[in-house]
Amino acid sequence: MPNQTTPLDYKAAGVNIDAGNELVNRIKPLAKSTHIPGVLGGLGGFGGLFALDLQHYKHPVLVSTTDGVGSKLCLSNELQRFDTIGIDLVAMCVNDIIVAGAKPLFFLDYFATGHLRVEQGYDIISGIAKGCKISGAALLGGETAEMPGVYQGEDYDLAGFCVGIVERERMMQERNVSIGDVIIGLASDGVHSNGFSLVRKIIEVSKSSLNTSFMNSTLGDCLLTPTRIYVTPILKALEKLNIKAMAHITGGGLLENIPRVLPQGVNAKINNDSWTWPAIFTWLQQQGNVERQEMLRTFNCGIGYVVIVAQHEADKALQLFKELGESAYRLGEIISAEENAAPKVIFS
Repeated sequence: MPNQTTPLDYKAAGVNIDAGNELVNRIKPLAKSTHIPGVLGGLGGFGGLFALDLQHYKHPVLVSTTDGVGSKLCLSNELQRFDTIGIDLVAMCVNDIIVAGAKPLFFLDYFATGHLRVEQGYDIISGIAKGCKISGAALLGGETAEMPGVYQGEDYDLAGFCVGIVERERMMQERNVSIGDVIIGLASDGVHSNGFSLVRKIIEVSKSSLNTSFMNSTLGDCLLTPTRIYVTPILKALEKLNIKAMAHITGGGLLENIPRVLPQGVNAKINNDSWTWPAIFTWLQQQGNVERQEMLRTFNCGIGYVVIVAQHEADKALQLFKELGESAYRLGEIISAEENAAPKVIFS
């Protein structure tokens, strides 16, 4: 004889299929609003379909990335603000795609939670759709997973996946970088989506409140400012400039991301006074008593993207980015190093 007298179903186990179906139906128009030429079909199939337009490419190369938002999710939960975190998710992927000189084509998301709340899910995916529109990528599909027992309470997680395309001859290659090239930095919109474990620790030890007034808003709103998407200005700049290399300044900051796109035998020399740290980074450093080197290795400190160009194109690049609505700074230059030494960043 069974011990359970009441018939069990999936909902009794903590998974609400009806809520999942409701969410899918609500987000279908969001996904459709991001569609670009090449998208075949809509949400609901077992896979998203995209037809490449090969007439515009002789030797097309597909570029793929995947990323998440990290513990910034914890702040969105604490503040019950979910409308911008999806922009972060898209930004973290598409900003990596363009480092190769590629144009984003389509995006997929993975949203996992212990308890599916339709309104929360809709807000999150609304942000994803907005990020896709900004970057010109189609929201091709995704997955919503309700997993009680894996995620506790209101915990949730996000992952994103993006595919882009670039002509093989136009791919960024580190060997193009040479001594004397100029390093240009594009301003970030804040902390973006890296270092939030340290951010949360600083808030804890300083006994600060996310509702504290900060820069004409609140500390929480400032920290939730979404990651800036650089797709449009970079793709336009690639048409008018001979960009030699680029770097998305994420985890590891300027210290660790710039060397990733440099060849052996050179270093990146950056002038400490070439830009001013936004107030949020000064606050984090002071409240957490964080050493400057640790700040530069953990956060973007106000520079979200780096472009390297030849010296004779530097002024043209700075003017172009200004016209494209970006705050751009001449950070420094490429200098010589030991022939077989790994490249590094030197601040002066």
